[in-house]
Amino acid sequence: MDTSIAFSALVLLVALALFFDFLNGFHDAANSIATVVSTGVLKPYQAVIWAAFFNFLAVAFFELKVAATVGKGIVSPEFVDARVIFGALVGAIAWNLLTWYYGIPSSSSHALIGGLIGAGVARAGPGVLLAPGILKTTAFIVISPLLGMFLGAFIIIAISWLLFRSSARRVDRWFRRLQLVSSAFYSLGHGSNDAQKTMGIIWLLLIAAGVSSSDHLPFWVIVSCYLAIAIGTLFGGWRIVRTMGQKITKLRPVGGFAAEAGGALTLFLASGLGVPVSTTHTITGAIMGVGTAQPFSAVRWGIAKGIVIAWLLTIPASAAIAALAWWASTLVG
Repeated sequence: MDTSIAFSALVLLVALALFFDFLNGFHDAANSIATVVSTGVLKPYQAVIWAAFFNFLAVAFFELKVAATVGKGIVSPEFVDARVIFGALVGAIAWNLLTWYYGIPSSSSHALIGGLIGAGVARAGPGVLLAPGILKTTAFIVISPLLGMFLGAFIIIAISWLLFRSSARRVDRWFRRLQLVSSAFYSLGHGSNDAQKTMGIIWLLLIAAGVSSSDHLPFWVIVSCYLAIAIGTLFGGWRIVRTMGQKITKLRPVGGFAAEAGGALTLFLASGLGVPVSTTHTITGAIMGVGTAQPFSAVRWGIAKGIVIAWLLTIPASAAIAALAWWASTLVG
């Protein structure tokens, strides 16, 4: 374990991790607000305030199982030093900025996992990787969107059966209110799962620096990570909102409710199991599930195909960037 990390380097890396957390909220704001904005239930500025509040409120509800997986379950902590953390964060941030620029709803979570893998392997080879944590994470690349899709479809079909005698106007009026509840629960799930990933990175850094134990995450890390992701959500990622809320399938309030409820249930399950899942994958799957309950043409499958390709590229691309960043850091002393 590297206990020689200078205080200045430690501060800079913590700041870089919090910037990633902010960027995570900024990039993934679309996950929390796209449905509630595209259905017209809230205006964009109202939606980001709503989502940011519940992102931060997650601090009171969830155990730190996801943070433990990221901090101790992907790369062996004894091989982690400042350069590995630097490489991991640069890889994740670079991929986030690239996909944000092109309006692609990729996964900040998997970018971070890919960054850790790439930097860890660059430093000490594949032997540093911990198979159980990586397998659990990669399995949920498939499981989380499929579960979100199933739950989204199930909920919209169940609502259709229960309310088939009600007029469309009446249903819209009810679900414009209920969508506030579903979007709040989704934002809780988003905050709980995504903020904890940055907690895991900072925890790993503090362990490597010898200033924290492996069984205790400092409270200031918890609060600062929830605050950073909430502020990032407050600024919003408007390029991706349009893709999530309109390009995949057109949504009405009842469809937005079903997608958010399905996504929230998936995130709660993943956080309870300590799996760092992609909120992007989850809500995209749920939106597609709502679309599949309509005629086949309601889902723009070409758009969905492009999103899936970006998902598959995220871990290897961020890992490659992280490995290059690690190598570059070795050249500057």
